[in-house]
Amino acid sequence: MPDTLHDIGARRSIRRYRREPIPRATLEQILTATVQAPSAKNAQPWRFVVLEGEAARYLAQVMMQRAAKLTEAGEDTGSLAWTAAVVEQAPVTILVYDAAPPAEIPAKFHADYRFVMLQSIGGAIQTMLLAAQALGLGSLWICDVLYCEDEINAWAGHTADKLVAAVSLGWADEAPRARPRRPWQDVTEWRGAAPDATS
Repeated sequence: MPDTLHDIGARRSIRRYRREPIPRATLEQILTATVQAPSAKNAQPWRFVVLEGEAARYLAQVMMQRAAKLTEAGEDTGSLAWTAAVVEQAPVTILVYDAAPPAEIPAKFHADYRFVMLQSIGGAIQTMLLAAQALGLGSLWICDVLYCEDEINAWAGHTADKLVAAVSLGWADEAPRARPRRPWQDVTEWRGAAPDATS
């Protein structure tokens, strides 16, 4: 089986990591692969902030504090506190941003522009996960950072950009079994004929 197909099948969401750091060269390999993802109009809207050491621990702290405040207010925090614990132990977490629309895009089209660019950023995140897998690293695609979007943006200096997600990376300290997947046959239709234009 080609390596890419193997990595797609072998990838897991990892929530336990060893404390071992990731070499800078390995992170650069992952980012080099990530920016090869396709994007609408080749706009390459993604922006990344790599958090290591104290910076990564600070992100976990922000998430923990936000979870505590929401819980105190009686609001549902979903998996925020659990995810913060994952971020706290992972050696690296990468914030993923959608860059602000360029000046030549009229304001009335910003929502449509960003909708299309989000598809491109999803492709970039998936490319990042597969690059990490190919290099022997575990990864976790995180959306819980959106609970803390304002605090994170102010700290990271990306107030004009849109925080989309984060990705934690590290050497896996667990080996989860594959989660159930619906067979492709259950979610796929085949069409061979065009609609009858006369009907």
